[in-house]
Amino acid sequence: METAIEIKRFKEVREENQFTQAEFAEKLGIKSSTADIERGRTKLAGTVVMELLKQFSINPMWLFGQSHQKHLNIHQVDTMPKVITVNSEEDENIMMVNQRAAAGYPHNIQDVEWYKQLPAFDFPLPQYRNATYRGFQVEGDSMLPNLRPDDWVLAKAIPSLAEATDHKIYVIVMYDTVVVKKLHKLIEPSKIRLVSLNEEYAPFEVKVSNIQEIWQVTSKLTFSLDANSENSMLKQLQQSMDELKAQLSSIKR
Repeated sequence: METAIEIKRFKEVREENQFTQAEFAEKLGIKSSTADIERGRTKLAGTVVMELLKQFSINPMWLFGQSHQKHLNIHQVDTMPKVITVNSEEDENIMMVNQRAAAGYPHNIQDVEWYKQLPAFDFPLPQYRNATYRGFQVEGDSMLPNLRPDDWVLAKAIPSLAEATDHKIYVIVMYDTVVVKKLHKLIEPSKIRLVSLNEEYAPFEVKVSNIQEIWQVTSKLTFSLDANSENSMLKQLQQSMDELKAQLSSIKR
C-alpha cells in the first residue's frame, strides 16, 4: 500500500526540524508519538494541520499535494515606521527618542501630533540617505560594554523580520516597551529571542505578533569617554599634556 503524500510530507517536516517522533508529538499536541501517523494507521487531524501551519508555516495545500508552495508566512509583520517627518526640502528627518519619550512611544506610534514633541534633525551625510533613520536613547546597562546608559543609537528602519539578520543589534518596538537587543531567529517562526550583551541579563523570547517596528542599529552617539581605554581620546589628550609639561620643564631648566 502506497503511503499517502500528506504522511510523507508530515514526516519530512519532522525530520528537517530534527525532532524525534515523541518530541514532534509533544510539539503538535499529539498523544505519545507520531509513529501511528507516519505508518498510516492514524489520519492527520485538522488540529495537527493547523499546528503545522501555526508553528512551522506549513501550507496545508502543500501538505496534501495540491501546491508547490511549502510555506505560508502567516507571521509576517509590517515593521516599517508608522510616522515619518520631513524637512523643508522633503528629505526625511531623524527623530530622536529619549528615554522618557520611549516610555510612551509604543502607545503613540501612529499619533502624528505626538511625534511633533520629538527633536528632529537632518544629517547631511551620505550614510543617512535613501533610508529612514531614528535615534533612540539607551536605558540601563544590559548592553554593556558596547552601549552605555544614556548613549544614543542611530538605527535604520527594517520593513519586516525577514530582512533582519541574526546577531546584529536592533531597536525592537513592541506594544508595551522599546528595547535595544541582539536578535536571534528561532526555528519556530512565531517567536524571536532577544539577547543582552551584558551576561548578567538572561535572553528572553517575544512573539513576532507583538512587534510593531524594527530598527537596525548602525551607529551610536556617546558622551562618556572611557579613561581606561588605551584608544580613548581622553587617554591621548592626557599623554599630549604630559609631553607638553615635560617640554616646558626642559625649557625652564
